[in-house]
Amino acid sequence: MEVDASAMLKQRVAAVLNTSSGGCDETSAAKMRAILDRAGLHHATITAAPADKIEAALDEAVAAGGVLVVLGGDGTVMTAAEKCGSGGVVLIPLPGGTMNMLPKALYGCNNWEKALSDALADPEVRTVSGGKAGERLFYCVAILGTPTLWADVREALRRLDLVAAMQRSVTAIRRSRGNRLSYVLGDSLKGSAEAVAVICPMVSRVLAEDERTLEAAALDPVAASGVLRLALHAMLDDWRNDPSVERAKVKTATVTGHGRVPVILDGETVRMGRSVTISFQPIAFRAIAPAPRI
Repeated sequence: MEVDASAMLKQRVAAVLNTSSGGCDETSAAKMRAILDRAGLHHATITAAPADKIEAALDEAVAAGGVLVVLGGDGTVMTAAEKCGSGGVVLIPLPGGTMNMLPKALYGCNNWEKALSDALADPEVRTVSGGKAGERLFYCVAILGTPTLWADVREALRRLDLVAAMQRSVTAIRRSRGNRLSYVLGDSLKGSAEAVAVICPMVSRVLAEDERTLEAAALDPVAASGVLRLALHAMLDDWRNDPSVERAKVKTATVTGHGRVPVILDGETVRMGRSVTISFQPIAFRAIAPAPRI
């Protein structure tokens, strides 16, 4: 059943700001009030809370129903999405952190003020599918294995400091020796690799946003040269083009390591066990985003 976003916004809107996040400062609440008022949402409430009180603020907002606007980092946004779930509360997740994966997937690389203004100007309720790793939900991508050790490499590449990127790649490879993963992707693809990525329809280049499946990929560069080649593919075209990548469209994926499997879900490091099973979630939550231009 189609949901009228404009009607929902007229009923109840609650905004929660995480004042401990890097993208939120003492002026953020006033800026948000101005944007909400310009959209005619004078009834909207705004709660600014530090990190240690943000979960209680989210619980209170979700319990009251309606539309929840959240400004915070990746952890805050993911928590809000999980609390909204597939129930009646619709989410507007705004970028207030470092990676901002979920807000970028919905609103592009706009800052939070423009993302909110655009969403309110031409609102549409969008159903967002996702994945579930163990008991933890994610909405963009799960990375399991070696690349979770590559945060320093990624930051060096962003600065175009290729010497530092090469040095840190070698360090990551040394740290990951002996940590190969066994994987089962769907019903047909099995093997072992250094890392596995599971990508949701909202951010996948090869899945339609309404496709009811996940994209899973096993990455297995067997030497330092393969790691650097894979990194160059990721920078210059698409990592899927690398010969060390096996891919499949799946509803489930299981990854097993010799010890605890390193996992990053939507930019957040999470603690998992020796075996991690990921499953497709057709309705993870609902969001308000600008209606697509025809």
